[in-house]
Amino acid sequence: MHMLFRTLLHVLFLSRRKPDLGHYDVAHTRFIVLPTDLDINRHMNNGVYFSIMDVARFDLLVRSDVFRIMRQRRWYPVVVSETITFRKSLEPWQRFTIESRLLGFDEKAVYCEQRFVRPGADGEPEIYAKGFIRARFLRKEGGTVPVSELIEAFGAPPVSDELPEWIERWGADVALPATRAEAPSVWA
Repeated sequence: MHMLFRTLLHVLFLSRRKPDLGHYDVAHTRFIVLPTDLDINRHMNNGVYFSIMDVARFDLLVRSDVFRIMRQRRWYPVVVSETITFRKSLEPWQRFTIESRLLGFDEKAVYCEQRFVRPGADGEPEIYAKGFIRARFLRKEGGTVPVSELIEAFGAPPVSDELPEWIERWGADVALPATRAEAPSVWA
């Protein structure tokens, strides 16, 4: 329930009061570790990271005007796959920022990078965790929005933001086949 509150707080109020962003700009979304975010080890639960990443992506979508375009065209985003790497734990009541940015596209999906950062001892941002999301946009009437339509709506990413080879490989490696018969299995 608290994650729904966080989402509504950001989408309806906080994001609309922040400066607008370009489609490929970095959004900085601030949070605090609440007691409801903790696991038995008294640090932020690994599953909560993904939920908070959702909220930060909505902040990015609202501030970059993608949310308005999606609503006009009756599109909605869905996560296809995601991965995260942890470096340091976030403790109760610590403030942190998620830096979110759209990386680019492959032939089927959109990629986003999100970093959990806090000020380091030298004052520079220190990365506590970093996640990557592969998503698709779907039509409310049914079907997937082709990447060519996404690029037409949002513009092509800057040439310097070409997707790294490893992330395209990751996207292909984690994609699930359409049927169970097509899926190699280690289960007997």
